[in-house]
Amino acid sequence: MNRRKLLLDYGKILLLLSGSRLNIGDADASPSSASGLITLFLCGDVMTGRGIDQVLPRPSDPRLYESYVNNATRYVELAQTVNGPFPQRVDFSYPWGDALAELERVMPDVRIINLETAITESDDYWERKGINYRMHPENVLCLKAAKIDCCAIANNHVLDWGYVGLVETLATLGQVNVKSAGVGRNITEAQAPAVMEVNDKGRVLVFAYASPTSGVPRDWAATNSRPGVNFLADLSQQTVRQITAQVQKVKRERDIVVASIHWGNNWGYEIPDEQRNFSHQLVDEAGVDVVHGHSSHHPKGIEVYQDRPIMYGCGDFLNDYEGISGYEEYRGDLVLMYLATMQPWSGKLVRFEMVPFQIKRFRLNYVSREDAQWLRDTMNRECAKFGGHIELSETNRWTLDTVDSAAVAAPTGNREIDYE
Repeated sequence: MNRRKLLLDYGKILLLLSGSRLNIGDADASPSSASGLITLFLCGDVMTGRGIDQVLPRPSDPRLYESYVNNATRYVELAQTVNGPFPQRVDFSYPWGDALAELERVMPDVRIINLETAITESDDYWERKGINYRMHPENVLCLKAAKIDCCAIANNHVLDWGYVGLVETLATLGQVNVKSAGVGRNITEAQAPAVMEVNDKGRVLVFAYASPTSGVPRDWAATNSRPGVNFLADLSQQTVRQITAQVQKVKRERDIVVASIHWGNNWGYEIPDEQRNFSHQLVDEAGVDVVHGHSSHHPKGIEVYQDRPIMYGCGDFLNDYEGISGYEEYRGDLVLMYLATMQPWSGKLVRFEMVPFQIKRFRLNYVSREDAQWLRDTMNRECAKFGGHIELSETNRWTLDTVDSAAVAAPTGNREIDYE
């Protein structure tokens, strides 16, 4: 018996005895039926602007200010060239595709996404960006089609159409009762969490942060007198202390705290030591129960630390990248839905499930068995660095089985490189 298997087996026994082992039973069972537990749906970047916006019921003005593409309909043409025709006008539920059936199966208590687009009619595009995402305000109903509860919007696209666009984004989400986190009309609003009451089970608090390592301009930071994002200037101990004070000011008994962080490069599996240490400190000191990392265009490794899940890079969930060449080895068309079932009284993870999909024709589709196995093997390679192992069910649904990552040697990481 090799050392890793010994650690896994021993860890499973310890977790089972402590009552906190991740449940790797029937991957098709609904964790929402478990009494008193809270199940979260989380995903990475939802990019419903540009090409996707053009096929929704109320498209925006298609003009773009990119180096190579000046009309958003070009992204529709690229997708159709690669994957075949699809309707020029679809309903609000269309982009979610097969993911809607999975959400109905699980019935998560809270649904959280990283929304990476402005929702606005503003034409005040941010000239220094080069790429500007927006969705027409009337198309916000596509978020309601998936019953999204909360959008983390501290990212490198929320201000693509200026401060007018940012304020309209906040107002539009508010009009359809979708909560937002990480952006505000001033620094106080940007730092405040989105709060979701879950019947009599407890609450879910979402704090959202934007790091310059994901391409967020520093002058997008909210101030006392200017709208903007909750800017994460660095990952220092001082920053941890500031977050700790903010969390502890509002966290109470039976609260699940999510730290949603837009950070790091778009491509590559390396997880910098700086990110890992910061995530551990958020758990140990700030009382964070879930680290929801995003910015990478493909899924990265997942760690369970102190019975808390850390998703370093969730990958994209919806985008209009079909037909755009480059980085094919990462299979950015294969995406994951993450379902974390937590104990609100302890903040501990009791089950972690994933469901893979393929983006095709601007829609989430169930994957083939071959693609599910490829992505499972890739994720197993990355999760093994933290002691994790993914089991694949006959229906292509996954569960994560893990020992405490402290029992596994820490991987060596590199410092992040700023996004160009």
